Amino acid sequence: MEIKSAVFETSATNPQKMMGSGKMEIAFVGRSNVGKSSLINMLTKKNKLCKTSSTPGRTRLINYFLINDNIYFVDLPGYGYAKASKSEVEGWQGMIEPYLVENENLKCVCMLVDSRIEPTAQDKQMLKFLNYYQIPFIIIATKCDKFGKSQVKPQMQKIANFLGVGKDNVFPSSSDTGYGRLDILNKMDQFLEERGSDF
Repeated sequence: MEIKSAVFETSATNPQKMMGSGKMEIAFVGRSNVGKSSLINMLTKKNKLCKTSSTPGRTRLINYFLINDNIYFVDLPGYGYAKASKSEVEGWQGMIEPYLVENENLKCVCMLVDSRIEPTAQDKQMLKFLNYYQIPFIIIATKCDKFGKSQVKPQMQKIANFLGVGKDNVFPSSSDTGYGRLDILNKMDQFLEERGSDF
């Protein structure tokens, strides 16, 4: 897969507004501060496409990025931010769940976990949610540049074991170095080809 163009299109609080676009979508989910925005920038090779912040919980909208004029990368609000109020958490859930369950344009979900720590209870809950609704997904372990090369595979195995998936379902990545970019894009391509995309 080759990304030739990538532009920010819109932010939305109501996913229903974009579901009628007819364009296929790949969504990015994960806990706050896991590196969703940085990963999107890395995959598109545009460092300023998606705004990043060192403060967790800043992404509170559903952000749409048009890729190659015919598909969306969709950055969903992060979950698991401890300082979020109850109303904020309920608001985020109110956006994320309908988007994932009711969206016919959604072709796969990239679920991000921090490679440096054990997946959280929210990560396991999200994976259970995706499995329950039979939503295709890719697990992406971020920040793998923090490990030596010989440590990456064992760490991916630990994450896979904790989440109850095969090691080949966990893709290592680093937004700082670009590590894992082609493998992730190729996996996305497989999902899109299975569903008739001309990506």
